[in-house]
Amino acid sequence: MTETQVWLAQSAYDRLKTELTTLLRQRTEGLSGPAAEQFIGDSADQNTGQQLLTDRRERENRIRKLQELLQNPLVGQDLPDDGVAEPGMMLTVRYEDDQETETFLLAHHEEGAYPDDLMLCSPDSPLGQALPGKKQGEKLQYVLPNGHLMDVTLLRAVPYRPEGLAAAG
Repeated sequence: MTETQVWLAQSAYDRLKTELTTLLRQRTEGLSGPAAEQFIGDSADQNTGQQLLTDRRERENRIRKLQELLQNPLVGQDLPDDGVAEPGMMLTVRYEDDQETETFLLAHHEEGAYPDDLMLCSPDSPLGQALPGKKQGEKLQYVLPNGHLMDVTLLRAVPYRPEGLAAAG
């Protein structure tokens, strides 16, 4: 298990908590109800049995992942609007090699936690590890997986506010 605390917006925490509750309820219900009737009706079909086992395994893996993630998160803490990069901030960076800019939330990617159209950068990625503590306007360098160096400038760092996301875009 990881000791790292994960920052989650309140809305992301709520969605993940609901998903975990649903998965745990499905686990408790087991093979009862409509799923059991379908399984009994198709008992000669090995593919159905195999699919149920695969689905159960995937559900258990997801439950474990969600339980670990939700064990000790930093939930919805209001981050200071001080222009300093840290998890939970919307960051805009410019890649110096081609002058392209990119805006993303510095946060762990977790399926269903954030809107699908929101770009994320994991704090565990090379760029995500280089950004915390940097101030707006500061240049930084990080190592790409291929060993090359990438130069970027942090243009903007503001707290993530889901309700203000549409207005910020």
